[in-house]
Amino acid sequence: MAVVLTVLVLFLAGFVAGFILLVMGAINFDFSNSEIPPGVNQPAKLRIIHIILISTAVVGKILENIGICTQVSFVRYMQGRKTLGVDPKLFIKDLWFEKVPVRIYQPKALSASQRRGVMFFHGGGWVFGSIETHEKLCRSIARDSDSVVVSVGYRLAPEHKYPAAYEDCLNATQHFLHRLEHYGVDPARVTVCGDSAGGNLAAAVSQTLAGRSDLPKLRAQILLYPGLQALDFNLPSYQQNRGVPLLFRERAAFYVLQYLNGNATNLEEVLEGSHIPIDIKLNYQKWVSPDNIPEKFKVRGYKPRVLLDCTTEVFEKVKRFCEPNLCPLLAADTILQQLPESFILTCEYDVLRDDGLLYKKRLEDNGVRVTWCHLEDGFHGIINSFGSDWLSFPSGKRGLDNVINFLKSL
Repeated sequence: MAVVLTVLVLFLAGFVAGFILLVMGAINFDFSNSEIPPGVNQPAKLRIIHIILISTAVVGKILENIGICTQVSFVRYMQGRKTLGVDPKLFIKDLWFEKVPVRIYQPKALSASQRRGVMFFHGGGWVFGSIETHEKLCRSIARDSDSVVVSVGYRLAPEHKYPAAYEDCLNATQHFLHRLEHYGVDPARVTVCGDSAGGNLAAAVSQTLAGRSDLPKLRAQILLYPGLQALDFNLPSYQQNRGVPLLFRERAAFYVLQYLNGNATNLEEVLEGSHIPIDIKLNYQKWVSPDNIPEKFKVRGYKPRVLLDCTTEVFEKVKRFCEPNLCPLLAADTILQQLPESFILTCEYDVLRDDGLLYKKRLEDNGVRVTWCHLEDGFHGIINSFGSDWLSFPSGKRGLDNVINFLKSL
């Protein structure tokens, strides 16, 4: 018995020591590699969230190295393991739309008319995120805007490369648009919505459906800090916020490469801008250029970069970055002119800020009405962080309130 107790004590002591080392390592990594600007409200909370994410990734890597599971699958499991249970104000049901898993949220209260419909595509860099990670956000949108919300569980990279996620979101949206009456949704008030990578997917789906005469026209698109291009990772926001949690500049490029190719072997070329030929860059420079970013967004620092050419071998691996279904900012004017009213949310301390600003300008230049919400103290992922209870941020709540008010105006 004494031997068993000794072994148990040694095991627990080792576990506690390992846990302490893990947390200390995560704290050291956070302080060594991240930068939280003075303008971020409640910076300690952001550091805590970042340290938790780092610790989860490290444990996942350890488990992968000893052959238990992959790092990606462990992180996905940890992100989506929280369940919220029954909601007294919503009917919630898991369904399949054209072989795509979805979760539908329908308000229980009787309505005098048909409701708005919202197709929601979650963020997570096309690699992480799920219906579960955005459960609280979708419930809030459905309850507070009195809308029928459909959350789409699209296929994830690197197992499923581009265009798998886009195709799942498009197919699920088309399925919903064909059956709106069944869900009590007004055909004239359907919106696509997404955050981060989900904002990318919402923009791509909206462009694809523009001009279609066989389906109800979308009423609006809501893009929350979307990633919309992969030609230039040296725009002002990428330089200024390169080390701001929850999305580093390097990770932004890493995720889009995972989505495109299932690997990130050309990460360095993408970061330095030597992955696209100069002639193609010049062709798109009228749309993807720091010259189109208002000067007030450059005051925190910006260093223009020299245009670099690339090898044919590298471009062959990433040439699909020029496809609008992957990078919606590159769509032709004739497509953008047909897009519905838009809501774009950007955050000052987000590497993807300038993607949203450039798309806002393109839409407005093409006659599309844009409602713009800019969170001066916001960072990437702040809208969904409000669902983390004690780790929520007032700015995230303000952003969500703006989304709800926009939906109510439709």
